[in-house]
Amino acid sequence: MDFGFTTAAYVVAAVLFILSLGGLSGQESAKRAVWYGIAGMALAVLATLIGPGAGLWLLSIVLITAGGIIGYYVAKRVQMTEMPQLVAAMHSLVGLAAVFVGFIAHIELGRVLAMDDTAKKALEGFGALLAKKDGVEIAILRVELFLGVFIGAVTFTGSVIAYGKLAGKVSSAATKLPGGHMLNAGAAGLSLICLIWYFNTGGFFPLFLMTLAALFIGYHLIMGIGGADMPVVVSMLNSYSGWAAAAIGFSLGNDLLIVVGALVGSSGAILSYIMCKAMNRSFVSVILGGFGGTAGPAMEIDGEQIAIDADGVAAALDEADSVVIIPGYGMAVAQAQQNVAELTRRLRAKGKNVRFAIHPVAGRLPGHMNVLLAEAKVPYDIVLEMDEINDDFPETDVAIVIGSNDIVNPAAQEDPNSPIAGMPVLECWKAKQVFVSKRGQGTGYSGIENPLFFKENTRMFYGDAKASLDKLLTMIS
Repeated sequence: MDFGFTTAAYVVAAVLFILSLGGLSGQESAKRAVWYGIAGMALAVLATLIGPGAGLWLLSIVLITAGGIIGYYVAKRVQMTEMPQLVAAMHSLVGLAAVFVGFIAHIELGRVLAMDDTAKKALEGFGALLAKKDGVEIAILRVELFLGVFIGAVTFTGSVIAYGKLAGKVSSAATKLPGGHMLNAGAAGLSLICLIWYFNTGGFFPLFLMTLAALFIGYHLIMGIGGADMPVVVSMLNSYSGWAAAAIGFSLGNDLLIVVGALVGSSGAILSYIMCKAMNRSFVSVILGGFGGTAGPAMEIDGEQIAIDADGVAAALDEADSVVIIPGYGMAVAQAQQNVAELTRRLRAKGKNVRFAIHPVAGRLPGHMNVLLAEAKVPYDIVLEMDEINDDFPETDVAIVIGSNDIVNPAAQEDPNSPIAGMPVLECWKAKQVFVSKRGQGTGYSGIENPLFFKENTRMFYGDAKASLDKLLTMIS
């Protein structure tokens, strides 16, 4: 098979990936976009398997089959609430793959350089590509290979820590070793020295030493980022994994890997920037693990949390004309999205104006709440972003907060010493009545107390969100 077929297939696959990314920007087109991505990946794999330099068919088929079975099992087993952890885990695998491919490319380069001209002419595939390179091209290849391994190593350990934080296996608090940013700077400086060393010698030791430094950077950077910023971290790691793939694509001479890596890297970076802007955060500060410090003690909270039962909530909803529902990660954990959708249908059937308010970082990854509501078949036109609905809260009769904490925390506006100070939040406390569905009196994911729960117009609807809504639904026909 010649390069022409492979190149044409890669072009078609790249177009499908672009269509997939574009379609994922809207809920109505998202399902079709996923199929574009599946078709693009299937075509890319097929073109690679039958393209120039292909071989080891049995091993390739065994590995693809094993990977497919594992992927199917994991996808069937993972709940929607665990999708953020799954995304972080997938990023870690991309990073690890970039490291391994980089090491293998280094070994292959050394093998080819040690051959005589006759042996080089008999090479196929990647080896033949390496054999055609001159001194300048080999030097450039070393830089590409080095960067691919560096970004991959940072992505791997960073994603593992992100997985741990999202899964609750690692503390969500921002944590740094003594020395803080200086340790990161030292590891980055060591990596730069290793780059110069590797560029000039091509030895394995500087590549390996840099890998250790990069693994530490990934670990320490993400450990230094607090729980409130984890949605940004997920999209940032997505960007890292894309750039790692692009760098390795240059090393392997694989055009599709370069294109797809650039698409993933740039889209992830843009999304991270948009989210930081929505949260009034410095993009550089977040990615360097600088967010989480405070200038002084947090503001004291007066009052007490007042509970309400399902009867009280039902009575208030019966009298209300306008209702805004604010979903959060607690709704996802309780698997209460279907109950929320049913509550919405019943209230709208009674002629009430029901809408949803979605914060950009609600849940554990970008768009988490939108996906859950789409799964429950909540109409798209009543699901509004924060900027679209925040001004409407003063005219809202009832705001229902389901499993949210940080995104509805007035401390972001009222307490300059709060770790989330300055972050735009949903101003639900301006509604006439606020009901908060919450398991207990604990703090949210970022560990910050919420003054909303103590306000005079707020009542706490304690209990598991799904069980609480089940009881509420029996009272609303």
